[in-house]
Amino acid sequence: MSDSSSPRAAVVATREPEGAALLRSLTPLLTEWLPRQRWFAGKGRPVSGFALVAATELLPCTSGAAPGLLHLLVRARQPGGPEQTHPVPADCYQLLLGVRDALPPPLAGSLIGHPADGPLAGRTVYEALHDPRLAAVLLERLRSPGRLGPLLFQRERGTTIPQGLPPRPLSVEQSNSSVVYGDSHILKLFRRVSPGVNPDLELPLALARAGSDRVPAPAAWFEARPGERPGEGGEAGEPMTLGVLQPFLPGTSDGWQLALGSLASHGDFSGSARALGRAIAEVHTTLAQALPVTALGRRQLEFIASGMNERLEAAAAAVPALRPYRGKLHTVFDAVAGLGRGGRSWSAQRIHGDLHLGQALCAGDDGRWSVIDFEGEPARPIAERRRPQPVVRDIAGILRSFDYAACQHARSSPGEAGWAREWSERNRDAYCSGYADASGSDPRDEDVLLRAYETDKAVYEVLYEARHRPAWLAIPMSAVQRLADT
Repeated sequence: MSDSSSPRAAVVATREPEGAALLRSLTPLLTEWLPRQRWFAGKGRPVSGFALVAATELLPCTSGAAPGLLHLLVRARQPGGPEQTHPVPADCYQLLLGVRDALPPPLAGSLIGHPADGPLAGRTVYEALHDPRLAAVLLERLRSPGRLGPLLFQRERGTTIPQGLPPRPLSVEQSNSSVVYGDSHILKLFRRVSPGVNPDLELPLALARAGSDRVPAPAAWFEARPGERPGEGGEAGEPMTLGVLQPFLPGTSDGWQLALGSLASHGDFSGSARALGRAIAEVHTTLAQALPVTALGRRQLEFIASGMNERLEAAAAAVPALRPYRGKLHTVFDAVAGLGRGGRSWSAQRIHGDLHLGQALCAGDDGRWSVIDFEGEPARPIAERRRPQPVVRDIAGILRSFDYAACQHARSSPGEAGWAREWSERNRDAYCSGYADASGSDPRDEDVLLRAYETDKAVYEVLYEARHRPAWLAIPMSAVQRLADT
């Protein structure tokens, strides 16, 4: 595929006046529609305008019965709150817009609006992923690698991507959007994008090329290089990962649902927990072989502890319930810096970065675990997410997840609180034992660093629940109390 294969490809990106007119006509619609999307990160702040980074016609948006498909990268301008003393960088969002003269009834819920002027005046603009005809276009572009304006579609050598797979969008995600094609592939689209290779492409690709079968291997992906076409983005040519196509794993269940099922049935989950520990150890070992490993000395450990303390102060300022524990929690974090000053060091490597039971899938037939979603915490910059870190950060994420599942069960069945705590401890131990079996290193031996990362995760959870699910605040607060008293 090349630009010449579609005469109107990227017409908006290459003709600036038309691009400016398009964005101006869409601005009233996007200002209303974008903040309502689950993946929009700037909730609570008004949108004052947009800047066009790139625009590409994947299908011509001419009048007629056939739908058009417009790919946009736009920056949402949002003024900062009164507590912010410096400008906040505008987030860049990936939008896929369908264009029709009129929407068929099945797509009525996907309506974005009708531009009053500009190149699409009088047309109907809607969310394209809900249109099977348009979602199928993305799969075909990925099946046929090539360049289309600022977009570059790539395919892993030796992969097979069937033609004509029926698409269906998933509706359960928050920070991204996904489309399942048939029962064989899933396309994850990153909605908030930034320059740099997304870890959710980089790490699974490195693992697959190193021979790991613990991750669905990327089959194809696409990226934008808007800096190669001068415009208002200023990305200096660094690619922005937009989407990754991977094998879909039907017949699997995520660890979170399995854990809740075990709690509800009073089942023994320790065998699965131990197997999960082995799986995570295998992933860490392969990542250490495939990508650089470094050492964390005094300066790096002091930096890690300082970041944990800063996040604690920010969370305590927003959540009064956290304030009585600040002193003891600071002690947990300061212990890491203290070991660094005493000459202790730790190895650091690429890790998952946002690991919990929901990111692990278990096959029902053989109980084998796979790991997904290597994106890391989407709210953090890509450069930070790509930084080597101690493996105990991932381990702490799973330990918190076991504790979370047990506390949630205890909330719904108060009479079983004691049993739920025993379930959590049993599976936390089994998970660490499985990790030690496969890696030769027991994470419980790194108690100071492990406790610090588990505490840091609990502080994050306190802030999250206070903002989004106040009724759940007691769950991470129980962990804060336990960790403060350790």
